[in-house]
Amino acid sequence: MPARPSRWSRPPRALEAPSYLQAFVLAGVVTVLVTRAYLQATGFPQLGGGGLHIAHVLWGGLLMTAGLAVGLIFLGSVARILGAILGGMGFGLFIDEVGKFVTAGTDYFYAPAASIIYVAFALLVLLTQALRGRTRLSGPERTANALYTVVGGLTTGLTARRRAAVLRMVQGCGPEVEGAVTRLLDVVPRRETPAPRFWHRWVALARRALVWMTTHRWVVSIVVLYVVGEPFVVVLRVLLDAITGHLPDQDEWGALLGVSASALITAVLSIRGALLLPSDQTRAFRQFKLALLVDLLFGQIFSFTVNQFGAVFALGVDLFLLAVVTAEYRRLQREAGEGSTS
Repeated sequence: MPARPSRWSRPPRALEAPSYLQAFVLAGVVTVLVTRAYLQATGFPQLGGGGLHIAHVLWGGLLMTAGLAVGLIFLGSVARILGAILGGMGFGLFIDEVGKFVTAGTDYFYAPAASIIYVAFALLVLLTQALRGRTRLSGPERTANALYTVVGGLTTGLTARRRAAVLRMVQGCGPEVEGAVTRLLDVVPRRETPAPRFWHRWVALARRALVWMTTHRWVVSIVVLYVVGEPFVVVLRVLLDAITGHLPDQDEWGALLGVSASALITAVLSIRGALLLPSDQTRAFRQFKLALLVDLLFGQIFSFTVNQFGAVFALGVDLFLLAVVTAEYRRLQREAGEGSTS
């Protein structure tokens, strides 16, 4: 006899939660960048007059409310994704004005505001990665997700691929559950697989280009040289500015020290990885990956304070380097695993 459910039991987790969070984060990041670019290009106009200023944080609250309303009113994954996008756009407009709410003078241009924005999105990315592929759902949770998918297909229909995914979700949940879900699928309208959109081809080409770049030996070699050399360039630049007297013009000394400390830690890890390359490539690339993570999770926080949103380009470079190093590290792990079983 199945156990009686508790009144205070945890709600079932959503299998597609990482996708929803990813849509939220991407929408938020794009909104912040577009907002900053627009305000810079237009000379930071103000909406309102006569002593009134309608800040875009209010539009952010409106969009977050709209995103929440979509998720509360409608069923299905499409509503969840739309709600995540609207909520992410609203969060982007909200967090963009954080400088006004952490300073006594409501300073939108407060230098550490860029770092606060970066930390907020970095934490959301870490949460997304923690959920992706590491959340093992229980039998009842898999059943709940299968039924949720079925409910979403009652009006739009389900493709053969989605039907197969529903049946995979309930495998091992018992013959009664599997039979009930199969019968439910029989009453759901069938829908043909939609034709590929025009952008699918470009997305596929971009994905193949990324795979090509992250697997070719000469690309990996250039990345290793950059990972080892770039921290020294940062430290030398700070020392040169100190010698030439440029540092006293900097207002954020703590951020400069943070950038320098992160560069030194990254340099130590990179040197250790370089020394390990001849004898143990797997451990070497693990060190390179750790060095990049230190820079992303620690150094970039201070870099955004010093360089403001000019640090976005350096962040993109770091993410590309991390993709190459991670791909090579996983390849070496696979080869090591295959060698140990042969």
